[in-house]
Amino acid sequence: MGAIVLFDGVCNFCNGSVNFIIERERAGYFSFAPLQSEIGKELSAKYGLDKTETDSVVVIEDGHAYIHSEAAMRIARRLDGIWSLAYALRIIPRPVRDWAYKLFAKYRYKLFGRRDHCMVPTPKVRARFL
Repeated sequence: MGAIVLFDGVCNFCNGSVNFIIERERAGYFSFAPLQSEIGKELSAKYGLDKTETDSVVVIEDGHAYIHSEAAMRIARRLDGIWSLAYALRIIPRPVRDWAYKLFAKYRYKLFGRRDHCMVPTPKVRARFL
């Protein structure tokens, strides 16, 4: 059984990250859905996610929702090749990782911009989207 990645569908960086994951996790472990989609809203409600606290990426795996740096770590460990080594960053204490993650997330629109609507997956990867 795989995991679900919920992401900010209007964030250019988040959309780029989804494409990055798809290209580097060829086993198809992850499925994707924008947080703004109906399924994204349903899963957010089911797992009690606070929209004001969690607005960039969530990983739902084994019946748990992981946010902030822990979500990123869970993605990293499944990537192909050298990219999985990013999971080693887990040795950094979680409060420090989360601080850096939240700081980046706060400025992601200013750094990378945003879209007016959620991304539309290409036919090649559409099956991985919920």
